[in-house]
Amino acid sequence: MSSPVSYWILNSARNSIATLQGGRHLYSRCVSSRNKSKRTLFPWVSSTLKNNAPCGDFALPKAYRHTSTEEDDFHLQLSPEQVNEVLRAGESAHKILDPVSGVPNSVLRFESNQLAANSPVEDRRGVASCLQTNGLMFGVFDGHGGHACAQAVSERLFYYVAVSLMSQQTLEQMEEAMESMKPMLPILQWLKHPGDSIYKDVTSVHLDHLRVYWQELLDLHMEMGLNIKEALMYSFQRLDSDISLEIQAPLEDEMTRNLSLQVAFSGATACVAHVDGVHLHVANAGDCRAILGVQEDNGMWSCLPLTCDHNAWNQAELSRLKREHPESENRTIIMDDRLLGILMPCRAFGDVQLKWSKELQRSVLERGFDTEALNIYQFTPQHYYTPPYLTAEPEITYHRLRPQDKFLVLASDGLWDVLDNEDVVRLVVEHLSEAGRHKPDLAQRPANLGLMQSLLLQRKAQGLHVADQNAATRLIRHAIGSNEYGEMDPERLTAMLTLPEDLARMYRDDITVTVVYFNSDSIDAYDKRG
Repeated sequence: MSSPVSYWILNSARNSIATLQGGRHLYSRCVSSRNKSKRTLFPWVSSTLKNNAPCGDFALPKAYRHTSTEEDDFHLQLSPEQVNEVLRAGESAHKILDPVSGVPNSVLRFESNQLAANSPVEDRRGVASCLQTNGLMFGVFDGHGGHACAQAVSERLFYYVAVSLMSQQTLEQMEEAMESMKPMLPILQWLKHPGDSIYKDVTSVHLDHLRVYWQELLDLHMEMGLNIKEALMYSFQRLDSDISLEIQAPLEDEMTRNLSLQVAFSGATACVAHVDGVHLHVANAGDCRAILGVQEDNGMWSCLPLTCDHNAWNQAELSRLKREHPESENRTIIMDDRLLGILMPCRAFGDVQLKWSKELQRSVLERGFDTEALNIYQFTPQHYYTPPYLTAEPEITYHRLRPQDKFLVLASDGLWDVLDNEDVVRLVVEHLSEAGRHKPDLAQRPANLGLMQSLLLQRKAQGLHVADQNAATRLIRHAIGSNEYGEMDPERLTAMLTLPEDLARMYRDDITVTVVYFNSDSIDAYDKRG
């Protein structure tokens, strides 16, 4: 028998769907203020529905996805072990080895996880080391309007950054290898996560554009390459420009052409951290977020935000948008807390329908694409006068690491919608505290049944029987399973994990989390060496 919580979630969602269903498309309304979808398709929704909507809007592309809302298909029979299996399916963890130089790495290890709400999941993540330069890169990419753009950015952006940092000599070696058709120098070493498909869909077009980029860097005749801030800034914008150009150019291969269209017309926000010794740079475009967990000398913990969300609640973003467009558009740039009433983030890759002119959009889409089969959103906002309205230009933060900087958390907005910065730091600290506890030494004590029962009861009371070994999993567990008082509610957790795929997106977003732990001793040694 399903629990009262699960029945309430199911029935309220079903009622919302029944209210808004009509014709071939289904326009669902979010019934929980904790979940804010990236994009809504206002031109297809009547003003009556908009005015009666309980909170932010989103659209599911096709009505036939909603096939599992009957009570017979909705059962909450997951055991605690099965709940853990679902939560931990996307886990990964890596210990970072010291480089050949023998200098200890400032990054000790990282833990990551991902939980889908969309089907397929629209978030992506990436971790890679730069083989021709120093540094580790960590990225979280939050897609919207499909997964294609997030997939492309997660596969390609790190290459642009790595090439930007290369010296003139290394770039010359890369170019000579291409000209003579010899193997190139390896650029990145990927540390893969479950389900990763690094360069699965790569084409020669992508490599051609990367090559054009490094040829332009060669023309600058910079012996040492760009600095990391310039590299991040140019890489974000250059990749976004290439995504736009790839679909404008004639492509003979149908698969490549269709993929390029999906990448350009979907979108993705991105947050990337580059760590080189004590130098931490974070580049952010959109509403993913990065924070530092800091332990002060007195033992107290605090949070240091490294990014600002680029959305309607960011006054600096509002001012920027108003500066870039005529004063006559001040009232229409942001409507219903969304860019042009459509998109929540104000910076993103792709989303060419908010960057191209109407004429360019028509000329591209009239080349015989089956836009419905490709799930391409075609719409023009009501007040679309002076594009582009959207940019992939990142905001970059530099922080010199200190021994008290213990960990970095990168996550998509599915986490930050339900947990604030301080909650996230607290939960990671609790995870570290639990992981550091010593197991009882039974060899020094009589191992009788009474003692064993006592220990088991203690563990059950402390919740250690479900303790997560991965901090990212702990964060996801609490993000979807905590009640209004911030306490873990197993019933709610099970209900959220067993929602049919057509309802899950109404109550939670895709959540992707990476926790990076720093080596305080190594950072201290860097400081002492000056």
